[in-house]
Amino acid sequence: MNTPQPSLTKTELRKSLLNTRKSLSAQEWREKSEILCNHLQNSPLFAQAKTILAYFSFRQEPDLSPLFATPRKWGFPRCVGKELSWHIWQPGDALHSGAYGILEPLPDAPKIDGSEVDLILVPAVGCDVRGCRLGYGGGYYDRMLTLPEWRAKMTIATIFEFALLTQLPVDSWDKPLHGVCTESGLKMIQQKS
Repeated sequence: MNTPQPSLTKTELRKSLLNTRKSLSAQEWREKSEILCNHLQNSPLFAQAKTILAYFSFRQEPDLSPLFATPRKWGFPRCVGKELSWHIWQPGDALHSGAYGILEPLPDAPKIDGSEVDLILVPAVGCDVRGCRLGYGGGYYDRMLTLPEWRAKMTIATIFEFALLTQLPVDSWDKPLHGVCTESGLKMIQQKS
């Protein structure tokens, strides 16, 4: 676990962690992603989840694609204005590049009913041991996770171990996640509320 310099701002931390992630070789990235996916797949949390929200890897985020072949209902985000819209996607369904160059389900893909969702795998630049997440700065997940429909859903950040810090600077709108999964294992932080 890494201890950030207390004087670093979120912007500086984000830049540093993204540079470290970008410096991973393709082989390291694949190996770490595969191990992380194994930890998730072997967890009771994952085993019990029937509907999971996930993301398509972007800028060397952990690659969760080995999980997508497991028989689940998978939901993936589309950026629509300032909100995330969640749509059903199964391997083989068409994708397109969205507003930020991130792969997304097509606009006419069926929407996910939020009440069905058991688990949300949340992308992050970094996370701390309290479950506080450092995102990309757009606030999409922060806004979503404060909505009544999503507030009580189980949330797990998926990051590489170098991005798990002892403490991140926190703003009033930051909502701690329930757990963090890295290539070193799944660490649960708090119970579902």
